[in-house]
Amino acid sequence: MRHGVAVVAALSVLGLAACTSGSSAPSGPTSPAAGAAADAGPRTTYPVDLDNCGTKVSFEAAPTRVVTIKSSTTEMMLALGLGSKIVGTAFLDGPIPKNLVSQANQAVASPLSDKVPASEAVLALQPDLVYAGWESNVTAQGAGDRATLAKLGVNTYVSPSACQETGYQPDPLTYDDVFGEIQEVGKVFDVQGRAAALVAQQKKELAAIRPDTRGLTALWWSSGDDTPYVGGDIGAPAMILKQVGLTNVAAGVHATWTPLGWESIVAADPDVMVLVDASWNTAQAKIDFLESNAATKNLTAVKEHRFVVLPFASTEAGVRNVDATRTLAADLAKLGAP
Repeated sequence: MRHGVAVVAALSVLGLAACTSGSSAPSGPTSPAAGAAADAGPRTTYPVDLDNCGTKVSFEAAPTRVVTIKSSTTEMMLALGLGSKIVGTAFLDGPIPKNLVSQANQAVASPLSDKVPASEAVLALQPDLVYAGWESNVTAQGAGDRATLAKLGVNTYVSPSACQETGYQPDPLTYDDVFGEIQEVGKVFDVQGRAAALVAQQKKELAAIRPDTRGLTALWWSSGDDTPYVGGDIGAPAMILKQVGLTNVAAGVHATWTPLGWESIVAADPDVMVLVDASWNTAQAKIDFLESNAATKNLTAVKEHRFVVLPFASTEAGVRNVDATRTLAADLAKLGAP
């Protein structure tokens, strides 16, 4: 659903735009693995055989040379203390969260590409695993077809939350799906104790979030102008909105993300706008559009300046979802909405 190319500025926190309710930037996922000399959990018994988005994959040992594609997979590795195993990254959606920077190495600091890397560039790094955020990342048009890479001795693993086929796609996505990926990656890399600690910490943080009780409606605007691309009813946006007590005005669309015409948005007149901040479509650009466009400037959320901003990398399924939920809940509580 991306409508442009992210430019990674630096390994620093992605600050929230000045248009938000004034909260500080998300701290990023807690990383219990940071500084851990060894994993204290149960040891993995290999081989580990998985059915990953309909593709059979088998790990004979923990991968040691990993290429990550998308921020969600890179940050998963860092949150589990596996940064040293990354030999290449690509298609990052924004800066690495501040608390994960210490886990990042030069491969993370200097990505291969700001979009999906070509197969030649990936193979030149001699990886034993390509860990992809989207299924489309590991196709002949991307980093390489999964079957072809397997024949070359390169395993592939796609974030299960991004699976698209019926029976594999989360419908709807839940926090347990996200936690399940953390645990599965922990098993593949023989760091099950770290994974368990990370899941436990995130569950604790999630349980502490108090949903809003005002019955407010919200639009989750990810990208696009002429036709905005918004959060539908089965993906990470829907999951996060529901958790904080907001009713999604696009809840009738059975999709992770979906185009939604301005006519429908104006008719819904949401109480709150959740604006995703990305280098290719900033939150401020969205606000400028909303305030200057004749069809949208009189919307309740626009007139009352009820905007909450989240960085793009925290809005796809992954280790930053709980932090995004906490940020949204905190900012929502500060908004002067009925």
